[in-house]
Amino acid sequence: MPLAGQGMLLTSMDVDSSDEADFNTWYDREHLIERVAIEGFLEARRYVAHAASPKYLSLYSTRSFEVLSSAAYRHALANQTAWSRQNIARFRNMIRGVARITASRGQGRGAVLGLLRIRPKAGAETALRDAVVARFVPEQQDGILSMHLIENDPALSKPLTTDSSASGAADWFVLVDGSTVQAVEAAINGRFDDAVRSTSCELIASGIYRLLWDLTKDDLAAAG
Repeated sequence: MPLAGQGMLLTSMDVDSSDEADFNTWYDREHLIERVAIEGFLEARRYVAHAASPKYLSLYSTRSFEVLSSAAYRHALANQTAWSRQNIARFRNMIRGVARITASRGQGRGAVLGLLRIRPKAGAETALRDAVVARFVPEQQDGILSMHLIENDPALSKPLTTDSSASGAADWFVLVDGSTVQAVEAAINGRFDDAVRSTSCELIASGIYRLLWDLTKDDLAAAG
């Protein structure tokens, strides 16, 4: 399975241009390191939009889904640094998904990520999952490395800022890892439309992100 672990925290947000320099320094010098250091967190990846909204995206993989409601993670949320509180207050249009990784196919992760946000219809979850995963055949398309499905837990997927809405807390995300923008564009454009439509669910948004950098637990251990 190309994605590490069984749980994933997805966060995405905009920030005002006047705050971006400090926001990016905070993310790169403090925030990702703090999160990956939490017991049960395995790795984190940061992205910036190529053609997507919100502008910034981060993915955090955890050993199990239960890590995302663990005492260690709750302690981290309740004890943010002053720098963290300052930057979190600047988030705009935030999306926060606390999710299970329910399917992951292929080999490796790429420099380009396609992201689709899907809103399941109650009672159609199994049919939607089956229809989406049936289209996970990364080996059939040049430049595509792996494809993944993550499913939010609606009780835990709450934004951290009052600017954001809890609507869509039960949404799912399809992640498509590729080596080029062109390959990812071809892989997500229309690929999942029939799967969503045939189950009376809704495709909310899609976009393409470029990888900024990634950090693993092993990186922290080597640096320590």
